[in-house]
Amino acid sequence: MNSLFSLDEKPEQEARLSTVPVLLPLALDKTYDYLLPEADSLAPGDFVLVPIGPRKEIGVVWERDPDARAVDPKKLKAIIERFELPPLPDHARRFAEWVARYTLSPRGMVLKMMMSAGDVFSPDTPRWGFKLAGPPPTRMTAERRKAIEAAEGGKVWAKAALADTAGVSYGVIDGLAKAGTFIRVELPRWKPKPPQPDFAPPDLSEPQAYAADALKQRIADGKFSVALLDGVTGSGKTEVYFEAVAECIRQGKQALIMLPEIALTNQFLNRFEGRFGCRPQEWHSAIAGGERARIWRTVAEGEAQVVAGARSALFLPFSNLGLIIVDEEHDNAFKQEDRVSYQGRDMAVVRASLTGAAVALCSATPSLETAVNARQGRYAHLILPQRFAGAQLPEVSAIDLRMTPPDRGQWLSPPLVQAITETLARGQQSLLFLNRRGYAPLTLCRSCGHRIECPQCSASLVEHRFRQQLICHHCGFTLPAPKTCPKCSAEDSLVPCGPGVERVAEEVAERFPGVETAILSSDLIPGIKALREIIEKVARGDAPIIIGTQLVAKGHHFPHLATVGVVDGDLSLATGDPRASERTFQLISQVTGRAGREDGVEGRGLIQTHLPEHPVMKAIIANDRDSFIEQEIAARQEAGIPPFGRLAALIVSAKNKPDAEHFARQLVVAAPRSSKIAVLGPAEAPLALIRGRFRYRLLVKAARDADLQAYLRHWLDHAPAAKGSLRLSVDVDPYSFL
Repeated sequence: MNSLFSLDEKPEQEARLSTVPVLLPLALDKTYDYLLPEADSLAPGDFVLVPIGPRKEIGVVWERDPDARAVDPKKLKAIIERFELPPLPDHARRFAEWVARYTLSPRGMVLKMMMSAGDVFSPDTPRWGFKLAGPPPTRMTAERRKAIEAAEGGKVWAKAALADTAGVSYGVIDGLAKAGTFIRVELPRWKPKPPQPDFAPPDLSEPQAYAADALKQRIADGKFSVALLDGVTGSGKTEVYFEAVAECIRQGKQALIMLPEIALTNQFLNRFEGRFGCRPQEWHSAIAGGERARIWRTVAEGEAQVVAGARSALFLPFSNLGLIIVDEEHDNAFKQEDRVSYQGRDMAVVRASLTGAAVALCSATPSLETAVNARQGRYAHLILPQRFAGAQLPEVSAIDLRMTPPDRGQWLSPPLVQAITETLARGQQSLLFLNRRGYAPLTLCRSCGHRIECPQCSASLVEHRFRQQLICHHCGFTLPAPKTCPKCSAEDSLVPCGPGVERVAEEVAERFPGVETAILSSDLIPGIKALREIIEKVARGDAPIIIGTQLVAKGHHFPHLATVGVVDGDLSLATGDPRASERTFQLISQVTGRAGREDGVEGRGLIQTHLPEHPVMKAIIANDRDSFIEQEIAARQEAGIPPFGRLAALIVSAKNKPDAEHFARQLVVAAPRSSKIAVLGPAEAPLALIRGRFRYRLLVKAARDADLQAYLRHWLDHAPAAKGSLRLSVDVDPYSFL
């Protein structure tokens, strides 16, 4: 049972304290002192139930702050009970402290991320199974007979497993239990199946074996280290880091594989199962409460040896972490921007440093930060220069839309249409990539020029024709697709401007009638299960044409994919983001890298662009990543921006614009003067209005060796406080500049 137990069960040899500090998972940075009942003791890391105001909260016994003031014990309340759970490890608490200091977040909010499985603090409910033990039922049906036959042999079955094996409903199982044919048996507490490191060792190429041996040696050394596993698309990076995971298991330690959530597909899980004999423990947003609690506890107890999860898995209470893999380490999905703003890749390195674990950062297009660390020798650099099993990299070329534009009202140029036609004739797949959801990003009235915008944001509503709605992609506001102009009431005057994936799908259906398509776009897929089903369909070759957003660029392996067409290669270049060139290079390289990954499938990538002479386009077409990195390094060094400088964003918002602007200017006046740090702004944010709140941005630019956090902390401690509707958020190392 996962129940609470009385404090006097704590070992007697532990130091007794009359009061203990407790950190609560709230937006609070300080701990609160609580009384211990006489003769009882607690240790840092213990989970406890405490009163706070009129309610009760679960918190963690914490180390006492050196500058904490003594409180009269007579004013303190007593701890109610302690939970029978493994304590939060020392290195996890130090990690929480580090993240809070670095991100300028309340410690309680970081702790909240570590306590994200709320059901683990509730009493366990018994798990019941069924066993064939009684006489046949008086009324026998074909369904009941199938269930009885499946249950023969004396095995105790979980209801879901028995129903699935027999191919019957839960009601059939319940009916047989009511008839006395099945008896209910309490199942033991669930434990994960341990992965077997020698279940199915792979046949690695020479470069793969060299990289795998290097990673295995780092784990055997038992020291903190970071390595960049840098391999072209399709080079077999997953097989290499699986060998590092196997070595970690042999050492009796736990491994964490971090992936962008949408890359956690059945394809990946099946590859893991094929190598280790079972699937890893999954951790992502779609995991239900009870399952989250079971995984959280087995991680804390060391029974879960391998976890594969999204960035939030980094905050699980690992008891013996030996390896962290960050797959697709360049991906923006590792950056969290709400509440506690952190970069998961960087925090993975920090957590490993606190536990003495090894880190492997894996990518075909490493982030510039990682590439520079590898060049400067901070990270080991392991290279896989060729695709696995003889497959060749795709041939990439540009389609100059100034020379060969699409037909009027169309979005696919003649050369791209011809390439798809030829690919279909060979019985292979084509992928059309456009990183824009919906049907059209803008709706205009031909009569009066009215542009339909979100009433809560400074952004246009995006037409989603499949849903017959206009939707704001920033706040979620929806509007039924209007028949007349909201301003001038003209009928049939509204026209969609520009393409989204739905509009491309419409054109594909017109050009290639009868050809089955699959659309991969987050707004059209209800959840991870549905996403996995579509990806499995594509991987089988059942959809000759795939149309997708960045969902398709997440490390998927489509054996039959031969042709990739990028509908708008210039889309992500036209922004004020200092990482725009890097992101464009990564995204287009990754998506074109889906083509030709099987031996015998000749891959090609076609990029529709108005700027074929742009340095990013030239580098992608020439497959010259090194020259692109050199250019980016030179540009970043000259500008003094990451990784050669540091940035922090301060975002002020309020319900009315003058308040936001006035407070932002007050902040600038209060900013300390520094020779190494400059405050830029305030300026109205590119997205000046979101969810009815007006926004101003300040950008803090610092030298690499400046103590940016100390500067920000001192500044905000002495600046005016945000009151009323005003809000101030701080994002250290920002990735969004909207």
